[in-house]
Amino acid sequence: MGRTIGDTSATSPVHRLPVRKLVAASIGNAIEWYDWTIYAIFSIYFAHSFFPAENEGLAQINTFAAFALAFFFRPLGGLLIGRLADVRGRRPAMLLTILLMAGGSVVLAVLPTYEQVGWLAPALLLLARIAQGLSIGGEVSNASAYLGEIAPPDRRGRYASFFYISTGTAVLAASLLGFGLARFMDADALDAYGWRIPFAIGGLLGLAGLWLRRSLAETELFERTEGRARRIPHPLLTTLRQHPSAVGQVVGLTMLSTLCYYTFFSALTPFATGSRGADDVDVFLALSVGTALFVALQYPMGALSDRFGRRPQLLVWSAGTAVLIVPLSALIGPGLPGLLTVFCVGLALYTAMTSIAPAIMSELFPTELRGLGIGAWYNLTVAVFGGTAPLVISALAEWGWSVAFFCYVAVAAAVAFVVVLMVPETRGTELS
Repeated sequence: MGRTIGDTSATSPVHRLPVRKLVAASIGNAIEWYDWTIYAIFSIYFAHSFFPAENEGLAQINTFAAFALAFFFRPLGGLLIGRLADVRGRRPAMLLTILLMAGGSVVLAVLPTYEQVGWLAPALLLLARIAQGLSIGGEVSNASAYLGEIAPPDRRGRYASFFYISTGTAVLAASLLGFGLARFMDADALDAYGWRIPFAIGGLLGLAGLWLRRSLAETELFERTEGRARRIPHPLLTTLRQHPSAVGQVVGLTMLSTLCYYTFFSALTPFATGSRGADDVDVFLALSVGTALFVALQYPMGALSDRFGRRPQLLVWSAGTAVLIVPLSALIGPGLPGLLTVFCVGLALYTAMTSIAPAIMSELFPTELRGLGIGAWYNLTVAVFGGTAPLVISALAEWGWSVAFFCYVAVAAAVAFVVVLMVPETRGTELS
């Protein structure tokens, strides 16, 4: 695994990853992305349950509109819970976020349908999604800050990789669950009650995550700077005034990252089955294989960034996405080989970013602004570009302009490439 910092002697101890702490810090993110992913991939089964079923296309668009609306509460969650983390600590903020997400999952598992309670059904659906939007807005920033702050400077990429190891594992579990349910349950059973099973499992996972996080220790960096955050009168404005380049870099990188995430992990599933005629079992299987590759590459890519730097990986990711995303979109359709190519190539490229995302964001802001700085600007960008991705791709497919979405992603990749050229190399630096 390598030697500890500053000790190159032959008898220096081998650095051991604090695996339990890394899992506890990352499990909230895993649960949250599991819940968000099953909402997207099972929407093809439950859309008509919460909206009038006469027009299936409109019900699907309304379901994704609820998905998008919840995203616009993410910046508020990032702002409020991020500020809580900067003032009170990372641990209490992470306990709050996992409670909100688990509660939202339980509500979705037992929610009555439109036929049973009318418009109360979509209203309750929106409330559950808003709670989860607030939760994930705080979770991403606080888990990123926690992982960055507990990591040795020369191993921050490795520690950061656990963030998306957890995410990828959760998405893999969701896609395998989708594959299993689609394979062994008939369509009528899935429409009637089968789609509720993944949400019930999400609630149980939330309880497990809460139990793991109860024993997390606060980070030393926060304890050393405790009280400093309280003396900042306008913290959000302070990020703009004192750290404008950091804000711009977070926005530029997150724009493409979130489009990649929701393209491959959310939007392509209903798009491939609903608009391109792909078999749902083939889509779930291809997504599962691609996600397994995504998980497997996280730690090696994090280790590479610790050795060679963050910028080379980011340049490969943004340039590769700009060049390949439109040709890959032409392969989406019936048949497993094309779907496997799309998911495996796209997600392998994406690991160059995800493996180091928490490290990069943690290295941009000082400790007293880290939770809020990441939370507010990361989540605002995700709300604008990620929350609308499934809605945009569904609407464009309805109008026969589906290729326009992939051109949109390619343009975002070109913009991100320019942003990466301006990002300073932060490999091995001490957090401020």
